[in-house]
Amino acid sequence: MRSIDLSAATWRKSSHSNSDGGACVEVADGFTDLVPVRDSKNPHGPVLAFAFDGWASFVTAVKRGELGA
Repeated sequence: MRSIDLSAATWRKSSHSNSDGGACVEVADGFTDLVPVRDSKNPHGPVLAFAFDGWASFVTAVKRGELGA
């Protein structure tokens, strides 16, 4: 497992996060081959890093409604 420097990361909240502060996912842009993802309620907690291609496939499937409710 490699270490990723996220000290200068700019995080953005998902447009699908709800407005009451719960169920919020944030992603950091600007990384070449991966997408860091975290829980916005715990910004100092763990970060999951997904391969860019895998994340893009996941987002596409969500937008198409292919993953169920």
